[in-house]
Amino acid sequence: MSAGFYIIMAAQFFSALADNALLIAAIYALHQMASPLWFDPLLKLLFTLSYVLLAAFVGPFADSMAKGKVMLISNTIKIGGCLIIFAGVHPLIGYAIVGLGAATYSPAKYGILTELLPHRLLVMANGWVEGLTVLAIILGTVVGGALINENIAYSLLSFDFPVFETPVDSVITMALSIITGIYLLAALFNLYIPETKVDHVPLSLRPIYLFREFNHCLNLLWRDKLGQISLATTTLFWGAGATLQFIVIRWAADALGYDLAQASMLQGVTAIGVAAGAAMAARMITLRKSVRVIPMGIAMGIIVIVMNFVTSFWVAVPLLITIGALSGFFVVPMNALLQHRGHILMGAGHSIAVQNFNENLAILVMTGLYALLIWLNFSIYTVIASFGLFVAGTMYLVKRRFDANQRIHDDASHLDDCATH
Repeated sequence: MSAGFYIIMAAQFFSALADNALLIAAIYALHQMASPLWFDPLLKLLFTLSYVLLAAFVGPFADSMAKGKVMLISNTIKIGGCLIIFAGVHPLIGYAIVGLGAATYSPAKYGILTELLPHRLLVMANGWVEGLTVLAIILGTVVGGALINENIAYSLLSFDFPVFETPVDSVITMALSIITGIYLLAALFNLYIPETKVDHVPLSLRPIYLFREFNHCLNLLWRDKLGQISLATTTLFWGAGATLQFIVIRWAADALGYDLAQASMLQGVTAIGVAAGAAMAARMITLRKSVRVIPMGIAMGIIVIVMNFVTSFWVAVPLLITIGALSGFFVVPMNALLQHRGHILMGAGHSIAVQNFNENLAILVMTGLYALLIWLNFSIYTVIASFGLFVAGTMYLVKRRFDANQRIHDDASHLDDCATH
């Protein structure tokens, strides 16, 4: 791997770290405002809304200029969203603006991998991306949980600048100041991302043309026999993963008696498992063998249901690590396969935009359903059981679809052989 690859990884790591720390800080801000509990998943819902609404535009935007420049612009938007919350605007609005930056960031961070690396290194590169992203989730939730811990926050607040007064005078403003600093560090790395030799396509200013082009790319990827399997898998993974973040927080409160700061630490435990699974997949699974990991998704859904019977921290930790490891092991090869098929069928930015549209539509639907169930006062144990059965059942249907595609392919190959003889 070149030095440019590691610069990209550093930029992605710190940006994702700040995103996840900000989520915990925004949840804390909502709780301080005595907002209803179902407002918590609305943060994620509004964060992902830009991915869906702007899906037709962010791909062409990412392909219209150097990916490093796109990442820098996107990171600046994230900083703006963080500062808006600092200024006293409602956290839901501020985090939605951060989501706008994330929506434009994603096609660039993944698209540049297909431009910079040969396809034989894509699984390994995705292992790095997913591993570091999950590490960012772990540290982000830990950092976010630490920053809203009143003892830590007030210790930091006790330090004063000798010359001038700052508006940093509360737990949330202290947390937001540090998170902004992390975003600025990511922006510094953005400045040093190398340019690739790929030609940039000028951004069309005709919305109708962009919608038609996006719809064409969407249909193209869903019709592709391997594209549809990998897209369905990653779509389910990200929808389930986003929902599981909030499930763990609520479950930790009900089953273990944890507050938000403690629950955010436990949330990071799941991410440790994802990082381990992603690392194993990067070493063990090649692009050609990527579809063999589909049963891991079925197993993950079934094992999630075991959470309902856990009341001990020492049982919860290995269980969450196992759930995370299964998730990471099956999503990394699927993600690499999807990028490879997308890069062949269309431009890198376009394919990632299609991927983001589907994955974040799943996040919108699944976190929206979770918010609805909490609003309707469903028990978290009922939610967990329903969630696990849904994930396992959906992955089983994906496996059946793949097997059917394989039979059609084998029959067609057999007919071709007969015709040649």
